[in-house]
Amino acid sequence: MLRRDRQIRMQIHQLMDACIFAASFWLAYKLRANLDIIDLFGFVPWAVPFEAYVGLYLVLIPAAPMILEMQGFYARPPFCSRSTMAWMLFKGCFFTTLGLVLTMYLFKMPPVARVVVLWFGFISFGLVFLKEELVRWIASSRMAQAQYRRRLILAGEKEEIARMEAQLRGKSAAEVEIVGRLELGTTPVHRLVEMLHEHSASGVILSARHAYFEQVEAAIRACELEGVEAWLVADFFKAKISRTSFDDFYGWPVLVFRSAPESSWPRVIKQLMDTIGSFVLLVCLSWLFALIALLIKLTSPGPVLFRQQRSGINGRPFTIYKFRTMVTNAEQLKHELDAMNEMTGPVFKVSNDPRITPIGKLLRKYSLDEFPQLFNVLRGEMSLVGPRPLPVDEVKRFYDLAHRRRLSVKPGLTCLWQIRGRNNVTDFKEWVRLDLEYIDNWSLGLDFKILFGTVPVVLTGVGAK
Repeated sequence: MLRRDRQIRMQIHQLMDACIFAASFWLAYKLRANLDIIDLFGFVPWAVPFEAYVGLYLVLIPAAPMILEMQGFYARPPFCSRSTMAWMLFKGCFFTTLGLVLTMYLFKMPPVARVVVLWFGFISFGLVFLKEELVRWIASSRMAQAQYRRRLILAGEKEEIARMEAQLRGKSAAEVEIVGRLELGTTPVHRLVEMLHEHSASGVILSARHAYFEQVEAAIRACELEGVEAWLVADFFKAKISRTSFDDFYGWPVLVFRSAPESSWPRVIKQLMDTIGSFVLLVCLSWLFALIALLIKLTSPGPVLFRQQRSGINGRPFTIYKFRTMVTNAEQLKHELDAMNEMTGPVFKVSNDPRITPIGKLLRKYSLDEFPQLFNVLRGEMSLVGPRPLPVDEVKRFYDLAHRRRLSVKPGLTCLWQIRGRNNVTDFKEWVRLDLEYIDNWSLGLDFKILFGTVPVVLTGVGAK
């Protein structure tokens, strides 16, 4: 993967491992000092308080992941053999245990029972191994593959495409999926735009000779309009919108043309906010979900939930969930209301839509119908804050390809559009402008500002129709 992504993942694993080693020493101490079962093995009672060894953590916490890194534990391929991983981990735990004993000796700490040292080594090995197995299982799950596996299009000469594909399959078959190939010189660049739409690609790797520079530049322009990362194995062109950064992709020096927020610790925190926040809200609002479901069932025939295909990140379709607010044949009646559409562009919106049920009007006024999308957030298909997802058929009707850049980030429950007019915004270009303003100026602070600004808008029903 890209160096920045690898660094962030490594730092997350190092933090987790440091916590595991710290917990392992505490568990080893508790097993030796407190459990009655210890007496069955004839061990002598031991009364040295744990506080006497707290100072060890000043060395243990930073040293343990550093020793693992020295063994190549974090540089190994994500899906390497278990035996290779276990051997690296065994050496890391062994040297960490030796370091623990040496530290206690140098700082003249009270002697610790030998069995504590032994248990520390076994417990730390077991817990880290268990963590790695859990990460491997999660990473190989369908959900993780769908959300985090990079879908790439390779562009260049036929021989160069074959070489890059062979290298990628050998190094990262589990993390990268080649969804398309574009031969520069024989295939027009507009075919790349079609491939981006067809395959919901998240990146394009460009490798070309000097004769194809004009086509490479056109391909990069197409990618930045789409909001898709373009990785050029060279440093020849400057983009108009994208922020350009130098990186390496499995050893290839590349320039990354990125018009969406890049991977960073704030992005990791945003993901944690989405996961934890959606879970807490789903638990706390379960009673409200049940009440709304009952009201819908009692007031109109049909299912409680409305499901629809929406365009997610990079245009990838996903099923969105909403409480049903319309009659069951609303989609069939839509064409009869086309003349009443109040929104410019491909989006369809009508005030006092006759298809809306009485209870649906109330749910829409206070955005209660959107609450089931917390399940989409929990599944990683949406975020708490991001551009609102549009139906797939509306996205296909975008007449300006620049509008597709709003698909370069995860869609969300709320965004600038909700706090700056909501349904009073009738110009689709203004809607897109607000979404792109959010993307270009993203920060955690902006997310919090939007979340806090959404609460009074929803509670008062301002701008609802």
